Amino acid sequence: MSFSFFKPSRPKTPQEVAKAIKDSLVALDTKTVVEVKALEKALEEVEKNFGTMRCMLCGDGEAEPNMEQVTQLVQEICKEDIIALLIHKLPSLGWEARKDLVHCWSILLKQKVGTTFCCVQYIENHMELLDSLVVWYDNKEIALNCGNMLRECIKFSTLAKYVLEAPSFELFFKFVELPTFDVASDAFSTFKDLLTKHETVVSEFLTAHYDEFFDSYEKLLTSTNYVTRRQSLKLLSEFLLEPPNSHIMKRYISEVQYLKVMMTLLKAFFCSLCQGVRSDQWSNAILDLSS
Repeated sequence: MSFSFFKPSRPKTPQEVAKAIKDSLVALDTKTVVEVKALEKALEEVEKNFGTMRCMLCGDGEAEPNMEQVTQLVQEICKEDIIALLIHKLPSLGWEARKDLVHCWSILLKQKVGTTFCCVQYIENHMELLDSLVVWYDNKEIALNCGNMLRECIKFSTLAKYVLEAPSFELFFKFVELPTFDVASDAFSTFKDLLTKHETVVSEFLTAHYDEFFDSYEKLLTSTNYVTRRQSLKLLSEFLLEPPNSHIMKRYISEVQYLKVMMTLLKAFFCSLCQGVRSDQWSNAILDLSS
């Protein structure tokens, strides 16, 4: 006869999961981070709690998530200011915890409580959190995680509008040319989403900030980096050819300063033809703008 001396642990409630996540993130304070053993223990706790959160949000592979529990967890995460902690503590997290966070992030943002995207509403009330995600592109350890989280945020027009109009948006003109290829490519993907996902928001932004934006954009078109020039030209044709931006395109192509840039790019296109370089993307983008 076999005896079990240990009862299976009771599954945590959404409230308990949220509290455990908050407590473990708060434990990653300045003192803990500088003490190796304390930091390892704190990170293990965060990783364990993020794993629990992921199971509750996504299911465990055998059973589907309980949507009532998912809703309760999202409510608790917002109520306890855990969204802010998730972003503020991102640089301190380990690789596995960051991976789980990125996986959960899109689910949290898309989860409605009633008719409201609860986490999106929280971020709308704490827009400075988006600035943190942008600025941390400069930290190559977490840049790709921040990029993924930021792109999920800017699927919502209110959040995209804030990022476009925030002073931190100017940093993208630097980030897309960072020497680390993966980070620069990811930054360009986010930059592209900002300029193409929400046509009306982009049109309003370009109308209000025409001179500043295109002065900065010209630097990308004249970059010494071939990939930057090619991608920037292709993106330019994409967002200028959107119907709400027709007035922006007419203004752009009528200005001598930018016409000279296009002529320079055409010259580069013909030179690349002579050298036998594949250049269909160059020609298509330039012809689109000039047609």
